[in-house]
Amino acid sequence: MVAILLQTLPFFALIGLGYWAGRTGFFSEDATAYLTKFVFYFALSAMLFRFSASLDLAAVFDPVFVLAYFSGTLAIYLVVTAVAALRKRSLAEAAVEAQCGVIGNVGFLGVPMLALLLGEAAIAPIILVLSTDLIFFGSLIVILITGSRDGRMSLGIFRTVGAGLVKNPMIMSIGAGFIWSGFDLPIPQPVDDFLTILGAAATPGALFAIGASLASKSAERLSVAVWLSFSKLVLHPAAVAVSAVLIFDVAPYAAGVMIASAALPVAGNVFILAQHYGVAPQRVSAAILLSTVASVLTVTAVVAWVQTL
Repeated sequence: MVAILLQTLPFFALIGLGYWAGRTGFFSEDATAYLTKFVFYFALSAMLFRFSASLDLAAVFDPVFVLAYFSGTLAIYLVVTAVAALRKRSLAEAAVEAQCGVIGNVGFLGVPMLALLLGEAAIAPIILVLSTDLIFFGSLIVILITGSRDGRMSLGIFRTVGAGLVKNPMIMSIGAGFIWSGFDLPIPQPVDDFLTILGAAATPGALFAIGASLASKSAERLSVAVWLSFSKLVLHPAAVAVSAVLIFDVAPYAAGVMIASAALPVAGNVFILAQHYGVAPQRVSAAILLSTVASVLTVTAVVAWVQTL
């Protein structure tokens, strides 16, 4: 475990550097927002397109893998929703808390870190996890919040969800990459070099942006934030492990990548959604902050364990 900790420390050190820059004012909130936009729309998109363009979708897509991850994730989603209901929270608040309990920072943290720790073969399973999060659970929170406000489900909700998916650069870059791969087209060398250079900025840029964005977050409502962090860092990977290993019998390596992906801290885009809809943004902020700090140890422990698989 010490060896894994030493490997993960540079990633968390970059997050810490970004936090220092944001906390001291060296990096303003506007600067962090623009860095995040650069990573999200350009660097990470280039990395994901290049990865997916080199994969065979027919060989990569594994319905059993997706079902195992979806089932384990849905179980914790329902648990966190039930706890919110017991606390008499609204449906919109319950949806946001459930999102905190299951949606990890796969795009910004998982792709670069797990690919290094678990090998490049981890990229395909990570992309399946990321796609499941974005398509299913990313759509579900919009449907629940919008439906709870309108008092009914309407076609307008699904238009909003569809537009959100189409505008998401991670979904579009993965989809475009698989289309490119499906036509069995080679990437011209100058284009591949361009994507490599641009994609290389994704890892340091994303990690620095995570840290800088954490500097503006507060640790209010600690009891709820501790519960949501526990759900994300402990319950979610545990449920996914049970689903993948004991129920669906996913291949050991793919199961390990799936479990490690589930162990990642709460994703920053949950805060963006919470802020956009005006639903418990401080609660989400605290959960992101606490889970990211705690993940230095929990992610290390989980990765060390899954390597035995």
